[in-house]
Formats: sequence, structure tokens, C-alpha cells
Amino acid sequence: MAEAEIAYAATAGAAGLALAVSAWAWRLRARLSARELAVSSVDEDRRRALFDREAALSAFDDVRLSLTPKGRIDQVMGAPDALEAARRDLGGRSGVAAADGVLARLAEIHSARLQALFLEGSPFDALVEGGERAWRLEGRIVGGTAWLRLEPLAAGAETAVESGLGVLADASPVPTWVLNPAGRLAWANRAWLEETGCPSLEAAIASGASFDRAADALAAEAQRLGLRQEGFRWTTGGGRRRAWRVVVEPAAGPSGAVIAFALDVTEAEETRDTLRRHVEAHDETLNHLADAVAIFGPAKRLAFHNTAFQTLFDIDPAWLDERPTHAELLDRLRQRRLLPEVIDYAGWKANELDFYGAAQAAPDDSWSLPDGRTLRIVRQPHPLGGVLLIFSDITDELKLRSRFNAQLQVQTATLDKLNDAVAVFGSDGRMRLHNEAFEAFWGVGAERLTAASDFDAVAALCEPVLPDPSLWLGLKARVADPDPESRVPISGEGRTADGRFAAWQTRPLPDGATLVAFSDVTARRALEQALAQREAALQESQALKREFVGSVSYELRTPLTTIVGYSELLETMGDLPERSRQHAGAIRVAASQLARSIDDVLDMSQIDAGEMELTLGDVRVCDLLDEAADKVRARVEGRGATLTVSCPPDLSPIRADARRIGQAIDHLLENAARAVSEGGEVRLSAERGASEARIRIADTGRGIPYHLQPHVFDRFVRRERGGPGVGLALVKALVELHGGWAEVESEPGKGAAFILHLPLQAAGAAAAPELQLN
Repeated sequence: MAEAEIAYAATAGAAGLALAVSAWAWRLRARLSARELAVSSVDEDRRRALFDREAALSAFDDVRLSLTPKGRIDQVMGAPDALEAARRDLGGRSGVAAADGVLARLAEIHSARLQALFLEGSPFDALVEGGERAWRLEGRIVGGTAWLRLEPLAAGAETAVESGLGVLADASPVPTWVLNPAGRLAWANRAWLEETGCPSLEAAIASGASFDRAADALAAEAQRLGLRQEGFRWTTGGGRRRAWRVVVEPAAGPSGAVIAFALDVTEAEETRDTLRRHVEAHDETLNHLADAVAIFGPAKRLAFHNTAFQTLFDIDPAWLDERPTHAELLDRLRQRRLLPEVIDYAGWKANELDFYGAAQAAPDDSWSLPDGRTLRIVRQPHPLGGVLLIFSDITDELKLRSRFNAQLQVQTATLDKLNDAVAVFGSDGRMRLHNEAFEAFWGVGAERLTAASDFDAVAALCEPVLPDPSLWLGLKARVADPDPESRVPISGEGRTADGRFAAWQTRPLPDGATLVAFSDVTARRALEQALAQREAALQESQALKREFVGSVSYELRTPLTTIVGYSELLETMGDLPERSRQHAGAIRVAASQLARSIDDVLDMSQIDAGEMELTLGDVRVCDLLDEAADKVRARVEGRGATLTVSCPPDLSPIRADARRIGQAIDHLLENAARAVSEGGEVRLSAERGASEARIRIADTGRGIPYHLQPHVFDRFVRRERGGPGVGLALVKALVELHGGWAEVESEPGKGAAFILHLPLQAAGAAAAPELQLN
């Protein structure tokens, strides 16, 4: 039973399990059928959508390529005919799949943009020129996938561009033109046609006219990049050179055309060029200034400096070229001790920089630098903004001004010490200086002279003392007339109202001023009158003296001649005692000496009166010495001394008066003969120098005391040797009459020597002119 129940229960359980499984399977099948139906519906919808999308893509001529990160084609979307047309038009390689051929061609043309799309995800739009038409290429990143869209441009696109832009651009006053994707002229306005000289647009297109080759290259660059491009060009047309600013703008939409504008900027460029030249000329002019100039811009940076600025402060030019700020320049100058030393440098610096806000020029300032220099500073706003600074080294100017003031004070003090009345008038006729003597001379106070404004006012104060209108008019002409001929020095003399003699004179000064001096010459005129009277009396006395000397000499010569004659007669008488004969000889010698002294006095009188004339001729010095020695030899040898003559035989003759030279030698030999003693010697010699002949008469006598040697040639001075007389004075006068000179050499107790220096050719002032030799 149990087993049957167990079996029954197992069978019942198995049947129930099978029934349950069958129910679950039925339900599962029903559920799967419903899901399969839903999936089939979704798949059908997707297929229908994909078909619609492919149909939509195939309805147009564009081709879309999906690319892998390695740049290979993943998907191709678009009509196969369009893809093949793109390969053929773009020149894709044959034997290669159409899509690969198109991609290879695009990679050759726009490799950089494709790389940017793959690596950086940068989208782009570009135009690709085909064999028959242009293609628009777009690159985008969608969901991490790179897509390329290639679309052909319709032939009517150019017409659309012309109709859309031509109406507006044709009225533009600037040359405007449109280039198609192929870079060829599609349209141009009237201004373009006039500038290029084309009669019509059709003629310009047919001839391939171009505004400028560089402008065409700029348009090509704008087409390639799809970005606006600008450039500057100079063109020559219509007999003049013009400047253009060319702007190329890609046209909106997928047409691929570009619009170019040429803006005439000739006037602006010429103005800019003129301004540049003016700025360069201005800078060059400032560089030639001796004053240092620095210009700081609105940003307080150094905009310009001339050469004198760099030289004045000895700053490195490279550092100045870096355009330091005004504050940096002040700091650099302070480090080098080229600024005034102040306690509050920060405040001083802030005060210097505050001038940038000023509207007017500041008063001139001065800097006293530690190195001793003084600079004058001029600050003024610059017309273009900023500050203009001018630095002038006035150190020398201050020194000159100080010296001038000192000199002026010295001149004023000097003028005050003068006895003459002196006044200095400027070229404007105003009195600049006057001394105290000027006030005293005219009897006018200093206050009144200071109050006098010009020469006329000063003349009005002085005219009562010297009432001579012509004098004051003449002085005014010398003072105020700028003509150089009127400023020549003049002088004159007048009589004052009180009877004084006043002498006046003018002197032009280098600075254009005129010095006028007055002096009281009353005493001088009285003295001159007295001197004139004395001179007349002296001349009268000289005439009387000459007349007296001539008369006395004549009166003395007659008895002397008788005395000499009778004394010689007595000496010849045979019955005369010897002692009487000696007395007669002494009388003869004394009378001869007296006659000679009278002759010497007469000769000195002639020389003093300038009446002695030399009889010049060729004189042989040696013969002259021999003749003189023969005259005195007996006297020298009679005193127990010897006489020697030394003269070189080659001594050439000199031009002189033989009689007067012999007279001088005779006097010197007679002195030597009187001075020499027994056993002594008298030497007579001659020698020639470079321009003179020297005759020497020396003896070994007593010599001349030192205190008498300076006066040995003075006249009428008693001497120990030679006694009173004019003998040596006559010797000196005769030698000087020949243009020579005489000297004495003596040592007391050892003799004396007289040297006559005679020129080779006489140059005496008293010689007859026709006898002088040059």
C-alpha cells in the first residue's frame, strides 16, 4: 500500500510538475513572441529610418566620410555617383576606391586642417578647387568621430553672389571686387574699373585684369583659411603713386567667394610720412642742441633723449634704449650722485613726478650737483602727453657772470679813482656807468643822473656847464647811431661857462656801448703855454750860445795863432838862451792845446745842434791806425814807454769819415800817452766782427777808479787823467754819429782800454742822405 501510494503520489506529482512546466513554457513562449514582435517592429522602424536617411543623403550631391582616429575611412555616406564625381573632379588616383581617392586628394590639399581635426578636434570650412567646379569641404567632430562633408558648389552660386553684393558694392566710392572660388574675377564696381582702366566688367573678366598681384595673393590666402585678411600696397596709376589698404573678407554662405575692398590711404600715408620726417628732423635738431633734452611719455617712460642728455649725465646708451621710467632714471642718477643732495629724497622725487598732471610749464629750477656743476631745469607739458625736460649746464655761465660782476665792480671802483669825468652809454642811449668825477665835473648829483632815462636827459643836465649844442649833437650821434662809421673815436676841446678848458673824447666799446670822457685841462693848457714860452727862450739862448761860442772862438783863435807863430820863431833863433827856448816851446804847446780845446768845443756845439755832417768814404783802418801812431809815438817813447800797433792785413775798409775817426783816435792816444809811465806800453789794435770793426786803445798806466768809470764820457767833468774838457765826450759823440758806440775797460793800477765799435757802414743821422749806403 505504501509503495502504491508512493507511486501514485509520485505519478501525481510528476503530472502536476509537467502541467506546471507546460504552463510556464506556454507563458514564456507567449512572452518571447511578444518581445520578438516588439523587436521586429523596432528593427523595422530603424531600417525604415536608416533607409529614409540614406535616401535623404542620396537625394543631394554631397558626400560624407566617417574617419577613424588613424585617418582611415570608416563609413561612406552619399550617392555613389556623387562620390565618383568628386574623385574624378578632384583628381583622385585611379585604381583606388572612390572614397579613398577623394580622402587622399583632400589630405594633399588640407593636410594641416585634417591633422588639427584628428588631434585637436578643431572644426573647419574650406574650399577645394576641382577640375570643373569648386567643392566645399567641412570637418566636424561628432561623438568622438571625425566627419568630412564634401559638397559641390552650384554654377549659379556666382550669380547669386553678384546679385546679392553687386548692387551695394557698385555704389561704393572705393574699389571693390569679388573673386570666385577659383580666384578669378567675378564682379567689380565702377571705382575698381576706373582704377584699373577697364571699360567694362565683361572686358575686365575677359582680359583677366587684376587690381594688384599682391592683393590677389591676399584673396587666395583668405579663401584658403576662410578668415579675413588685410594688407598694405602701393600702386602707380594715372601719373601718381597711391597707397591702398586692402581688406579681403570671405563671403557668407558656402559659395567660397571672397569680397575685396581697396581703401585709399594715400593722404594718410603721406601725412604719416610727413609726420615721420618731421619727427626725425625734430629729433635730429634736438640732437644738435647743446642743451640736454629728455621726453617722457604719458606712461612716464623715456620716449626720447638727445645726445647731449647722454653726455651730460654719462649714462649707458643701452640702458636708455630700454626706455626706463622717470622714477628709475632719478634713482639711477641718485646712485651716481648726479642729483641734488636732499634730506627727504622720497618727497623730492614725488614732487618731481607730480608735474605730469600740470597744465602749464613750471618755473625754471636749478640743480646744484655734488660734482660742482649747476644745471638749469625747464619742465613743460609735451603736446602729445608726458613731460619735456631741458637740462642746461650753466656752471660756466655762472662763473662768467660772477667774473663779470666782479669785473664790473672793479671797473666801477677804477672809474671812481679817475680824475677824468667818465660815463658809459649803451647802444640804446641809456647811461650804464659813471664815476664820481663825472658828478663833480658837471655839478650834478648822483640821484639826478640815475633818474635821467637817456642821453638827451643827461645832456640836458650838463648843457648849462658846457653850452655847445653842436657838441651834444655830435656825442649823441656817436652814442646812438648804429652805423660803424659814426662810432669812430673822436675828441675835442671846449670852454665851459665858468672859464675852464674842458677836453672830451669818445671811445666805442666792443659790446656796442660808448665811453665818453671829460677832463679839466685848464692847468695843462697853462703849463703848455709856460713850456712854449720857455722853449722859445731856450731856443733863443741856444742861438745866443752858438753865436757866443763862435765869436769867442774866433776872437781867441787870432791871438793864439800869433802866440804860436812868435813862439815857433823864438825857438828858431840861434842866440836865444836854452832856458828861454824851452819857455818859448812851452808857450807854443800850451797855445796849441788851447786851440785844440776850442776846436773840440766848437765840434761839440755843432754835434749838439745837429749841424755836423760826415764826409763818408772808404777808410782803411790799418792806415788810420798807423797815421795816428806816428803822431804820438815820439811822446810815448819820450816817457820811456813803447807803442805797438796790431792790425790784421785782411781787414777790409769800412764806410766812415776818416777825419772824424782819426780825431777820436788821436784824443784816446793822447790820453794814453799822458797816462803811461816809464817802462809801460800803449797798444793800438783793430779787429773785425760780424757787423762792426772794433778799434782798441789800451795802456798800462794808472787806470781809472771804479766810481769814475760810469762818468768817463761825460762832458765838462774834471778827471784825474785828461783834466777838464770835452775830449772823451767828443770821442763818444763822434762814434755815435757814425752809428757806433764807445766803451771803457779799466782796472785801477793796471791800465785802461777804450774800445770804439764802428759799423761797417756809417748810419749816422747827421750824415748827408746822398752819402748814406744801405
